[in-house]
Amino acid sequence: MHDDRSLVEARLKRVLDERIRPAVYPESIPLDVAVWNAPGEPVPVAEGLAGPAEPVAVGDRWGAPWGTSWFRVSGTVPEKWAGRTVEAILDLGFDENMPGFQCEGLVYRPDGSPVKGLNPRNQWVRVAAPAAGGEEVLLHVEAASNPVILDYHPFLPTRLGDKETAGSEPQYRLARMDLAVFDETVWQLVLDLEVLGELMAELPVDGARRWEILRAISRALDAVDLQDVNGSAAAARAQLAEVLATPAPSTAHRISAVGHAHIDSAWLWPLRETVRKVARTTANMTALLEDEPEFVFAMSQAQQFAWIKEHRPEVYAKVKKAVAEGRFVPAGGMWVESDTNMPGSEAMARQFVHGKRFFLDEFGIENDEAWLPDTFGFAAGLPQIIKAAGSKWLLTQKISWSKINKFPHHTFRWEGIDGTRIFTHFPPVDSYNCSMTGEQIAHAARNFKEKGVARHSLAPTGWGDGGGGTTREMIAKAARMRSLEGSATVAWETPGDFFAKAEAEYPNPPVWVGELYLELHRATLTSQAKTKQGNRRSEHLLREAELWAATAAVRTGSAYPYEQLDRIWKTVLLHQFHDILPGSSIAWVHREAEKTYAALAEELNGVIDAAQRALAGDATGGTALLFNSAPHTRGGVAAGAAGPEAGAGTARLQPRDGGGYVLSNDLLKVEIDARGLVVSAYDLGAERETVAPGEAANLLQIHPDFPNQWDAWDVDEFYRNTVTDLTDLDELVPVEDGHTAGVRVVRSFGSSKVIQSLTLTPGVKRLDIDTEVDWHETEKFLKAAFPLDVHAERYASETQFGHVYRATHTNTSWEAAKFEACNHRFVHLEEPGWGVALVNDSTYGHDVTRTVRESDAGTTTTVRVSLLRAPRFPDPETDQGVHRFRHALAPGATIGDAVREGYRVNLPERRLTGSGAVAPLVTVDNDAVVVSALKLADDESGDLVVRLYESAGGRARVRIGTDFDATAVAATDLLERPLTDTEQPELADGAVRLSLRPFELVTLRLTRR
Repeated sequence: MHDDRSLVEARLKRVLDERIRPAVYPESIPLDVAVWNAPGEPVPVAEGLAGPAEPVAVGDRWGAPWGTSWFRVSGTVPEKWAGRTVEAILDLGFDENMPGFQCEGLVYRPDGSPVKGLNPRNQWVRVAAPAAGGEEVLLHVEAASNPVILDYHPFLPTRLGDKETAGSEPQYRLARMDLAVFDETVWQLVLDLEVLGELMAELPVDGARRWEILRAISRALDAVDLQDVNGSAAAARAQLAEVLATPAPSTAHRISAVGHAHIDSAWLWPLRETVRKVARTTANMTALLEDEPEFVFAMSQAQQFAWIKEHRPEVYAKVKKAVAEGRFVPAGGMWVESDTNMPGSEAMARQFVHGKRFFLDEFGIENDEAWLPDTFGFAAGLPQIIKAAGSKWLLTQKISWSKINKFPHHTFRWEGIDGTRIFTHFPPVDSYNCSMTGEQIAHAARNFKEKGVARHSLAPTGWGDGGGGTTREMIAKAARMRSLEGSATVAWETPGDFFAKAEAEYPNPPVWVGELYLELHRATLTSQAKTKQGNRRSEHLLREAELWAATAAVRTGSAYPYEQLDRIWKTVLLHQFHDILPGSSIAWVHREAEKTYAALAEELNGVIDAAQRALAGDATGGTALLFNSAPHTRGGVAAGAAGPEAGAGTARLQPRDGGGYVLSNDLLKVEIDARGLVVSAYDLGAERETVAPGEAANLLQIHPDFPNQWDAWDVDEFYRNTVTDLTDLDELVPVEDGHTAGVRVVRSFGSSKVIQSLTLTPGVKRLDIDTEVDWHETEKFLKAAFPLDVHAERYASETQFGHVYRATHTNTSWEAAKFEACNHRFVHLEEPGWGVALVNDSTYGHDVTRTVRESDAGTTTTVRVSLLRAPRFPDPETDQGVHRFRHALAPGATIGDAVREGYRVNLPERRLTGSGAVAPLVTVDNDAVVVSALKLADDESGDLVVRLYESAGGRARVRIGTDFDATAVAATDLLERPLTDTEQPELADGAVRLSLRPFELVTLRLTRR
């Protein structure tokens, strides 16, 4: 037989595009349209419905950037359409290639009840089935004219990302506003042909199945009367029935389709717009659930449920009903789909606490899975947190975006730093916006790496980010692939059902140990420095507020601010969303975040001050008290206590031969040369130099920074090829205050200026470095380099509830890919018996490299902290302005010293005058065991909750003493519920004794009399 494949395939494409698809709506009439453009921010629904609308025509321009237009569409169903299915086609000017990234709408009835969303791939609204002739139609559309930020030529700088700079030029043209007859038979024919045509293209050319489908399609196209598609569609479908009915073999790959609409809680739109995106999508999905009995939809992020509960209660009522029916599934159990690299230990825990508690309180549902399809890599401390929250599974697919190494598994157990293992799945469809195309389904089956030992994978299905979610077309395609020869089988299932089946069939999957590093988007550890600083500061202020409020409640009977702290935590957690904290959102988002963090800081400082004043008592004639919020003794004051500060000797400053200054105390001698650079940091006790020979530390370096794409997200390795050392000096002056010794260094470069204070404090082996940068560069990357005389094959970076080790070398492509990585409060390097810590108060990105010196064959290991970037997309003014950072270099530091110094720099001392010392509520007799939170229980019982962890990576025996009337203790999960699968600790003589594994996390609930 002659090979006519290309002939039939070309015929299929043209007939579908030009004849069959247009026949889905064979008859239509225009609707009457009027519009009211709401001034300013979005208005309540009732106000929008009552707005003074004026006539508008198809083809007219509408929609200033970030504006809201209320369209009123009306018409009458023609008598001749009686008994037929009638839909409104409402095209606001959509580009079907951009679902989720442009204008959107939510349709309302005249009484204000929501109908469904309007999106580029979802423009229809069912009017009647069957219709009554003469029926009046009246609908209202709340249309958001969100501008296109990520256009066909992506990553171009734009001022559209902030309402203050976006202008008022209309963005869209009204494209179609019609009533139309919907021919379901033709629509079904379209789906038949699409499914078979897409499947055929994925099958081997030499296989019989491909040719069977080709011949059936050819016969179907022969049966189509191109002059009467509607009259011949049924006959064409009949020609396809047999090939559509041929079942898949039992060995076929099995895909669990989960309806999904990944909605970024902010990104190329502000937070307020996400509220409406969620309302549109959930209105869409609840309507679709009513029409499609097999469909299941999952939505993550408790914050998004809370938004529609508050702002769109009429939509939320439909959601609650669908959740109760088990078909609208709250997924993930987190407050938002957060970044997981940068949030601190407690913040990461609270993501699950607040997310799971919301789902429990609202729906009586507890999630077993963490759902993070789009997060930019996963910290190695996360498995323990997931387990401690009462969950056991994780889903993501983002690692498939890695550019260098292909991850070797799709289903595996992920082991964290403490040994906890979590059953994890990466959907091999490689998308969290699957649209059920044959190409995607075939890719999932081919790509699945567990072939031969497992058969199940998951496909999150639907348009995200305001694209409207799953469509009826996707559901129709999935129905045809329920069992279809040549295709993987597809069935709608909940995430929980998928994971249960996947785990049951694959009880001993491979294990991946350590972080899940995304080999992409590394610059998100640095972009938008003020957002990152706001997050870090908020996390530590919350620690202080809970500690002192709980202490004041127990010691003085002061009221504990439960509701206030709950609200603040949720605000901080929201801003850890994976496009806010990483700095990859539009200017509007980060401008608002800066204001929000400032307001939270003021509020939390008020809570802290009130609690400490209640504890300090009468200040008249009192003594100076140091309040120590850190988890270790400081200034002679115990952790969580207040008392007089102990003296600590002196620090000295003197001129240096050859220029510069020498700072010294009894532990450390630091030399700063005439360039203002640290050329020596000598550990007097160990008789050991810190700075590599011939090198200078605290060396600011600047690189060009123009990645190939994803400007705010990416830094490409070639940035290192060009570097400028900033050694020119404006000013170098000594600074002494009678207690500390230091120097002030001022430099200018480009259009920017930096002022640094390098300070040595008595009694501590640490050089403090305060940096202020007035930053006005563009597409540049600023780092601070510390070349250290340390031979180390690996180094430690703090992560949640512990630290992770990374190689200093690049033996493998996996190690080479980590040329920019994340740390929390410290990076630590050591040789046996001696180490160095570099701590920070707000930076996350860093790199570590090593070289061998020709002079003495010694190893120089250089740590460089990332300070600032200046990408122009999506915020063209990223990081412009004044920034302040605190770092400290701690020579001779053990890992325990690194932990302590990291907390110190993030929890500065507070001092009040008071009547007497304040004893800590809880004491810990092992410095390796760190209290990460001390608070009152969330259920307002008055119980005290203490969360602690082993911080050094070893085993630790610890006595937790209590200085209040504790009557009982229970080990709990993160939600403060007693654990039932572990031996409970005992309270004896006011103390609890524990034996902890490396990095083990424990939550204790202490009952008070």
